[in-house]
Amino acid sequence: MNSLGTERMKATTSNLASGNELHLQYWQALGAELIWLQDKQGICTGFFWRDATNFGLDSQEIVGAPILDWFQTEQQEKLKQVTDRVFERNLPEQVTCLFEVGDRPLPVEINLTPIFQPNGGVQQLIAIAHQLPTSDSSLTQQPSLPRQPDPYQKVLTSIARKIRSTLDLIAIRQEAVTGLGKALNVSRCLLLSYDEESHSFQVAAEYRHSDVISVLGVQWRSPDSPLLEHAVQSREAIDVDYLTDALGDSQSAFVVPTLYQNKVNGFICLQQCDNLRLWSEGEKELTQELAEQLGTAIAHATLYHELEQANQAATEASRLKSDFLASTTHELRTPLNGIIGFLKLILDDMADDREEELEFVGEAYKSAIHLLNLINDILDIAKIEAGKIEIDLDAVSLSEVLKNVDNFARPQAQNKNLEWNIVVPNTYDDIILYSNEQRTFQILLNLVGNAMKFTHEGGVTVSVELVLRDVHRNGRNFPGMVKIKVEDTGIGVALDKQDKLFQSFSQVTGGHTRKYSGTGLGLAISKKLVEAIGGKVSFYSMGENLGSTVTFSMPLNQKPLLKNDPTDDPQVIV
Repeated sequence: MNSLGTERMKATTSNLASGNELHLQYWQALGAELIWLQDKQGICTGFFWRDATNFGLDSQEIVGAPILDWFQTEQQEKLKQVTDRVFERNLPEQVTCLFEVGDRPLPVEINLTPIFQPNGGVQQLIAIAHQLPTSDSSLTQQPSLPRQPDPYQKVLTSIARKIRSTLDLIAIRQEAVTGLGKALNVSRCLLLSYDEESHSFQVAAEYRHSDVISVLGVQWRSPDSPLLEHAVQSREAIDVDYLTDALGDSQSAFVVPTLYQNKVNGFICLQQCDNLRLWSEGEKELTQELAEQLGTAIAHATLYHELEQANQAATEASRLKSDFLASTTHELRTPLNGIIGFLKLILDDMADDREEELEFVGEAYKSAIHLLNLINDILDIAKIEAGKIEIDLDAVSLSEVLKNVDNFARPQAQNKNLEWNIVVPNTYDDIILYSNEQRTFQILLNLVGNAMKFTHEGGVTVSVELVLRDVHRNGRNFPGMVKIKVEDTGIGVALDKQDKLFQSFSQVTGGHTRKYSGTGLGLAISKKLVEAIGGKVSFYSMGENLGSTVTFSMPLNQKPLLKNDPTDDPQVIV
């Protein structure tokens, strides 16, 4: 029980203990008609009944005697089982029994609530009973649906028909809480979603009176709500008074789990916020029957949504692969035609001299290398997608990798009249990565190659930054990370298209595919390789024609000795 409920129960205990001279106005304010205290042995320690004098009953006759003596014999075992459970579980329960005065049995609905002592123990419970309507009584009760089965069945059928007519999860939840909340005239009717992995709850749908605050979207974990955690474990409905938690204050609440294949997938929560409410058996049955149907409906709608997402993903993947195959076929055909064409010229003796013949052979060789690179890209992405790529990690000299990249990139930059720079920190020793030399070179080659391809004016710069902070990657500790940036002044990428850059089988636009050669797999391959090594990749561009920056990180195998002279500028390799 929450702190508010506990404090009120303490006050109740104090009042009942004061010679049973109870104030009628106090209990009427709580909506109480019949109330008693009992200990674990079933002995009544305090008693109040609003209509006791009308039936010629003296409260002192009951105090000190077993409370079960005042119930019909066939009802006593039923009530005893419920009270025993309350003491055992320390949770409230509700039961309907016949309270017997003389020869006259009176049907009552009883809320049994444990009373917590300051040390957390429970030695007594408080029973608040509500007399049910009979043919010769005019007792009032909480407004609710008539107790005849037809109106309840009509409400249940109406709500069930609506939730069965759609597989929209949002619509199903909202129809359920709106229909049930209006029918029972509660302050608030909530549908809570439950995530078994994270043990968290969230208010997924809400019906409420206008004077009650909204809790829609509120999320919390099960340790913050022992009541709901108990409902998850027991898979049983819970009836509680004075609930104060993430769902807001309520005088009375009735919580029912929704189940699918005996697993909890949500909760229906009825709340009465303005006064105590004794939930009738009819109201409970309606809520529980709806919960049974709602659990299945939620599961089916969730499954449909997942299947729909999977189908969309499969359709998109199929489309992307078709586009990829179409563009790749063109890319493979181009160097292959070049090889065949130049070899045919040689075979047909079309070369004027030995020099021209060697030129034809050289062009065929370049086309063959280009074809090999394309095939390697395709094989790499296929292995990565299948999860079969293996990378052996070891100490790698960054200067050696950058030297090889420089040998490749400088001629390209000169041919396109582009500036080309490599900037590294000033250190006394080499910067050593924990990586794979071949894959590190491949990553940089892909990124620099892309930058060169899409840059027509300005230049391309590779810069290195050391982040000397202990990190843990791939089960090992490292003294820091190396961040490598590849910046260009090229065509850039529109903001709304940047999320596609690292997707396999995806390029920014078909137009770029036509204008610029290549499979478009370079960035996707680079990202997968960097992550496999233990780093991360990010992309930044202000938009089209505003250049691009790709940054990736790799673990530092050992801490280099930095030159601390502030006048030392970073080393620039041109």
